[in-house]
Amino acid sequence: MLKKIHEATAFLKSKLNRPPLIGMITGTGLGDLTHNMDVYFRLPYKEIPHFPKSTITGHKGTLVLGSLSNKPIVAMEGRFHIYEGYSLNDITFPIRVMSKLGIQYLFISSAAGGLNPLFRPGDIMVVSDHINLTGNNPLIGPNLDEFGPRFPDMSKVYDPELISLAHRHALANRISLKQGIYVGIVGPSLETPSETRFLRLAGADAVGMSTVSEVIIGVHCGLKIMVIVAITNVNLPDCMNQTSIDEVITTANTISPTLSNLWEKIIGDL
Repeated sequence: MLKKIHEATAFLKSKLNRPPLIGMITGTGLGDLTHNMDVYFRLPYKEIPHFPKSTITGHKGTLVLGSLSNKPIVAMEGRFHIYEGYSLNDITFPIRVMSKLGIQYLFISSAAGGLNPLFRPGDIMVVSDHINLTGNNPLIGPNLDEFGPRFPDMSKVYDPELISLAHRHALANRISLKQGIYVGIVGPSLETPSETRFLRLAGADAVGMSTVSEVIIGVHCGLKIMVIVAITNVNLPDCMNQTSIDEVITTANTISPTLSNLWEKIIGDL
């Protein structure tokens, strides 16, 4: 694993003029931010040594290197999931590589189902904590000591100062920003009414099939982390509506410009 990380890192470093400050992951239908970047170059994942290949609709599968608000950024247009058949080492491989490239911040966007009955499709939620219900952990196995400790502390995963910064910019730009707890599951089947009720009783405000594993590795790498999710549908266990991936992508595309504007304001103020 270390050999693969170092080879991918060396390949990307050979193309960079300066190390990135920020690593970003954009999820389903949420790629607008990269359109606003001053892009140095884009690389399909298949051209990067040892990178997995994205197989999901709405994920471009390219790595973008550039800048936004004069901050150097490496951004993933699309991510990887357990339900695609990838191992957690595969899913979190890019985070390790971005850490070796020099990032200090890890910013993640993803599409999520709302569990909080006060949420509506089209809302944006900054994550204050998470619940890992994937049944797995990307740190299982030999510890990669050069990245972090065997038992990383998870008491303050989501940086409070960054969350406050997000709220300030949301208020200044008249963006309604919710805050809540994200629960990560495996998928790809969506939740039953009883599962939805259970997740809400567990304290979650939104549910998704990504993010948690990447965040755990981000913590292990010592990165400052913020996650903002797009609420593409709301699951109420007593009156569940059918949801399709097409509807999720359509709603995410609607939210994407507002979310991108918020990210740009936050990045400009770092």
